[in-house]
Amino acid sequence: MAPLHNNDNEDFRPALIVVDFQNDFCPPDGSLAVQGGRDIASTVNALLELPFVIKIATRDFHPQNHVSFASNHQAPDNKPFETVITVANPENPDETQTTRLWPDHCVQGTPGADFVREFQHFKCDCIIEKGQDARVEMYSGFSTPFKDPPIVVSDLARILKRKAVTHVFTVGLAYDYCVKCTAIDAAKEGFTTYVVKDASRPVHTEAKAV
Repeated sequence: MAPLHNNDNEDFRPALIVVDFQNDFCPPDGSLAVQGGRDIASTVNALLELPFVIKIATRDFHPQNHVSFASNHQAPDNKPFETVITVANPENPDETQTTRLWPDHCVQGTPGADFVREFQHFKCDCIIEKGQDARVEMYSGFSTPFKDPPIVVSDLARILKRKAVTHVFTVGLAYDYCVKCTAIDAAKEGFTTYVVKDASRPVHTEAKAV
């Protein structure tokens, strides 16, 4: 990881994005708990002490009727972690994506949607909420995968560009889904992008992912 200093240097203006460090993604009680999820807290908090240009947290914030919840689909094709469905762009049925079904998680107004208590989220400059459109999946903090036309685009890219960010460091949960998709989209937006593996954990330890 590049040293974080001299933030007046136009060639290196780093941002930290902490992805979905929430109760439902962590043991012991999370409905979609990632093994070792809480173990990243000390590393994430240490990164928050560094002089990033901006520090941002994302938060999954789903309505109860979200399309990714297995509970909203009919048996037998509603097995959490196993069933994969095809979802069409609500404004263009010819554009589709596949998405895995999950247990209900990070539902608006529930403790599972809150940040874990160990995470010093108050040191972040802003919070980006995602996954609020019940019709589509949104792993990335930037947008849904649909592009023709775009369905949901967050303020994340605009905020980073307004701060003249050059480099993005992503951490959080889960490494193989929301962290991965956020990092990919950061790179697509033109930022030099890194994932800090010591500050992330995967859903699938065998590296099966989106």
